[in-house]
Amino acid sequence: MVMGATREWLWAVGADGRFTFSSRASRELVGYEPSELLGRPCSLIVDLADVRAARMPDARAGREGLVLSARHRGGHRLNLQVVGRPRSDGDSERSGFEGIARPLADSAAHRPASREIRARLDRLFATRTLITAFQPIQNLATGDIVGAEALTRFVSSPLRSPDQWFVEADSAGRGADLEFLALETALRAAVDLPGHLYIAVNLSPAACLDPRLSDIVRGSGLQPGRIVVELTERTAVADYARLTAALAPLRSAGLRIAIDDAGDGFSSMRHILRLSPELIKLDRSIVAGIDNDANLRALCAAMVSFASQTGASLVAEGIESQSELATVTELGVNAAQGYLVGRPSVLPADWSLWRQHRSSTSGKDESHGS
Repeated sequence: MVMGATREWLWAVGADGRFTFSSRASRELVGYEPSELLGRPCSLIVDLADVRAARMPDARAGREGLVLSARHRGGHRLNLQVVGRPRSDGDSERSGFEGIARPLADSAAHRPASREIRARLDRLFATRTLITAFQPIQNLATGDIVGAEALTRFVSSPLRSPDQWFVEADSAGRGADLEFLALETALRAAVDLPGHLYIAVNLSPAACLDPRLSDIVRGSGLQPGRIVVELTERTAVADYARLTAALAPLRSAGLRIAIDDAGDGFSSMRHILRLSPELIKLDRSIVAGIDNDANLRALCAAMVSFASQTGASLVAEGIESQSELATVTELGVNAAQGYLVGRPSVLPADWSLWRQHRSSTSGKDESHGS
């Protein structure tokens, strides 16, 4: 009752940095249901740069702990007062952290940063200084590379992670603008990919509702059947019927939908059930160590069965070892992506190596990654 009534967010993370507990206050404070946080990395909300930039609160105000900037699900930043302590297991080994986070009405501290963010974004849009790296996706039945995921890389100063750029753009109300700039950049670069590959691009549900998406896809020069939209979770889906209707014309033209991070929380599974995607991408949390974990193999086998019965193609993400690759292949996963298959590259010379090296004898269209 106390946890349900307070605005203070009680949380706990394990030694691996993933949430093991969240009270219901997370919904109001950071925009996530507790069930959506369990098992997910705390960097979803607070990354290492945020921790390094944390400051001590004003002791005169009776505050303790640290004040740091956190990321709301909606993309904007907020200040939190965080008090935490290490957790230990029965052998006195550190097993993570637990604590309380409270909101601070400290928006004035963000005004100079917001001006700085807007200026940084203005420079980025004026110079268009971003490029696309492609990471190959391999069909496990044939060994052919059948697709490539487009990953945006920013070469503007200061150097920041792609996630930071997109979060800052969201906070300045320019999230969709940046998504579409990244999309246009990726589709232009995709002209140099082997012609049989599909191109997977990451877009938020909000961007999928924007009429600019259709114009960009149809003006790209690529057949819609070569384009796969991977839905990201920077913003929640408020109206699945509206999203489905917005995507219907492009899907009728051949564009396909992929749901990313399947198995990493309830949101991705809800997307799968409501949107009936053509591709389902298994999260790395299911793939990592699957060769030595019977529970992970059982979960993967269940997803294989689900995908088969719904007509979706299943892609295992984050493959890093031969034993992981052998296990997902044996379980019936359709395709794989990860450092073992190929690292992201910005070089057309690398992309040219992804040409088909054997012809299909099954009569199936391998360009669909089945």
